[in-house]
Formats: sequence, structure tokens, C-alpha cells
Amino acid sequence: MRVISPKILREFWEKHADCQQQLKAWFQEASKAEWKSPRDIKNEYPSASFLMDNRVVFNIKGNNYRLIVKISYEYAMVWIRFIGTHKEYDKINASTI
Repeated sequence: MRVISPKILREFWEKHADCQQQLKAWFQEASKAEWKSPRDIKNEYPSASFLMDNRVVFNIKGNNYRLIVKISYEYAMVWIRFIGTHKEYDKINASTI
């Protein structure tokens, strides 16, 4: 999968160093992945949540942080839509961000 834009992750872990390794690992795994459907993601990330419009919520660092991406399975693209603390996540609309 092609992940757009890893800069968002890097900027986040510069402020929240405790999740740097988890975000780097997620990025490497996602970049190598060949996800064709939500089932493929669920097999790798059982705690992932699926929303409308091909959005997926990943729990990062024991659910301390949330990562929302939008996926095009057809074009093998992953767009990072949000990364934040659980508290910040509770303030947004994950289905539209």
C-alpha cells in the first residue's frame, strides 16, 4: 500500500515520543501490506474498527492514541486522516474527518 502522508506521523511522534516505535511499525507494515478488503486488515489488526467510506481506526500504543485512515483497496492507497490522543479522537467525527 502507498501511505499518504508519512510526514503527519513523523510530526506527531515528535510531539508524542512514546508512540514513535508503534507508528513507525504501523507505517512499515502498512507500506508492505497488500490489503484487498477490510478482512485483510482485520486479520493483521484484530482491534481495528471500520467506518463508512473505507475509513479504518487503528489503536496505537494500547489505545492511548488513535489513527484514522481512508483506504482505496482498488488503488492500494492509504490516506492518513487523523492521528491523536484518545481524548482528541472523542472530539472529532471520525466518519467525516
